[in-house]
Amino acid sequence: MKEKKIRYGKDFLLIVIGQIVSLFGNAILRFALPLYLLRETGSSALFGIVTACSLLPMIVLSLLGGVLADRVNKRNIMVGLDFLTAAVIAVFYIFKGILPTVPLFTVTLMLLYGISGTYQPAVQASIPALLPKERILSASAIVNQIGSLANFIGPIIGGMLYGVWGIKIILQVSIMCFLLSAVMELFIAIPSQKQRERSSIGETVKNDLRESLHFLKSEKPVFIKVCIVIAGLNLFLSSMITIGIPVIIIDSLSLTDQMLGITQGLLAVGGIIGGLLTALFEKKLSPGKASVFLYLCAGFTCVMGLGMLPQGVPVFQYVVLSCMGMAVMAASTMFSIQMLAVVQTQTPSHLVGKVIACIMTLIMCSQPVGQLMYGLLFEVSDQYIAAVILGAGIISLLIAMYSDRILRQLGEKIYVQ
Repeated sequence: MKEKKIRYGKDFLLIVIGQIVSLFGNAILRFALPLYLLRETGSSALFGIVTACSLLPMIVLSLLGGVLADRVNKRNIMVGLDFLTAAVIAVFYIFKGILPTVPLFTVTLMLLYGISGTYQPAVQASIPALLPKERILSASAIVNQIGSLANFIGPIIGGMLYGVWGIKIILQVSIMCFLLSAVMELFIAIPSQKQRERSSIGETVKNDLRESLHFLKSEKPVFIKVCIVIAGLNLFLSSMITIGIPVIIIDSLSLTDQMLGITQGLLAVGGIIGGLLTALFEKKLSPGKASVFLYLCAGFTCVMGLGMLPQGVPVFQYVVLSCMGMAVMAASTMFSIQMLAVVQTQTPSHLVGKVIACIMTLIMCSQPVGQLMYGLLFEVSDQYIAAVILGAGIISLLIAMYSDRILRQLGEKIYVQ
């Protein structure tokens, strides 16, 4: 009876507050750094190349993060990486203007994304360690909401700060956020069972990954098929939004940094709406029918492309781009939360971190390719933006059709006995 009264508990609350602070710092940083690079170089191709390169360490280190999440105290991982992030930003702050812009940005973004890849499996694996299975979906929605809320507030405030004071104030605020988050996380107590080491670290990592891949191939092959679906969306849809929206607003429509911040904030509002709807209709959602959200993503993307047809009014195009981007984020968030909750509830507790890391790595592999592709496409096809976006929408529709039969294998409920 006592457990029912405490819905989530102190430790989960501390994780939530820590995520609010660190993700806010992350949001304004991820808004300002690419914008600064785009403003300095004026090249969407270079923008895509640097963004793609920055994701490579995240892909590799996500695997390491999964192994650490199951073998090392998850709180210590989060605390250490938040302190390390603050240090990386401080070094960048010192050397900005001294070292060449593009190499400095590339290395800094690679470090930040690499840290993020190591950090996220610990956060995701801590949820099933702190909460009973029946609360994992709503808890995952809460964590997702926090990220979306930070991504809503961060770009708007970041756009204002950047427009008035430039990038230095962004870096200062981000450093403070990560330091505060690290201090707060020191007070989290996450249950952990130390596993006995009988081999070297390299051998341990190899064995852990082999165990995770064996689980995916032998016991949950449907998870791999879902990964292929999400990887396809990352390649053709997510990458288009990540690269396309800043390039279109800044270069094609010639609008202000503040307006880009508002659009990035609206994308996060879409994530918030998706998280709220997931929590609200938690008992009615069915992973087996989640392809409906992919159909919605494809439809909204096609409308976005139609809104960018030539000879359109820039303000109208901006509104269509922002609103449809928000709608895509809402639908994709509802899909993503369900898929994550399925993995968290249908994976043995000692494998959760490693399996999530393997899945994250598989689905992220396509993203650098997509970002590089769209960086080049927007560079050479600046007169055919509508065609590029419509192409992304049509391919997303085909992926949604492909996913129908796969997702039915997940069943009607999140938790399977």
